[in-house]
Amino acid sequence: MKYFTDYDTELLIFLNNLGSENQDFFWSTITRIIFWIPLFIWLFYVVYRRFSRKEFYRISGTMFALVATALLLTDYVKNFVLRARPVNNEHVFHSLRIMIKPVDYSFYSGHACSSFAITTLFFLLVRKRVKFAWIYYLWPFLFSYSRIYLGVHFPSDVVVGAIIGITLAFVFYKLHLYFTNRIDKGKEQVVS
Repeated sequence: MKYFTDYDTELLIFLNNLGSENQDFFWSTITRIIFWIPLFIWLFYVVYRRFSRKEFYRISGTMFALVATALLLTDYVKNFVLRARPVNNEHVFHSLRIMIKPVDYSFYSGHACSSFAITTLFFLLVRKRVKFAWIYYLWPFLFSYSRIYLGVHFPSDVVVGAIIGITLAFVFYKLHLYFTNRIDKGKEQVVS
């Protein structure tokens, strides 16, 4: 375990120190959720254009349930694990370029979890209707890497957050299909 944490710390320090003042504004902007609001609007627009109105509302409901679950789970795990952020870790912070200093806990990255969850669910839903839907994965990679760049997450926080987000997306995708099929079959039975 010590080998893993040492490697995690060394990788963080290496990646964080690749940064420069010329890049700081870019990564400090990329990490803010408000910067991505046009993307969220675009994603909903794509779903609105590619699906029926009924399915748009179902997908929107599934998306909101997924995001709420991801945020609640992230908060619970952070407060259970209590891993200090690198910028608040006395053994690490002196080796980092620090631009922001959040006071909550590090494990796992909520940015990685929520962005990979949203993107994966979106991808699973639209991949047959939107050419190059995989390109949307650029967002979670940039969003997640910004957390390492800023020194507020260890690489393992980001990787675990991404894995949990992707897993949640698959679960919610299956639930979406299951409930959509049940609702549609129930309506067919009522009609016949």
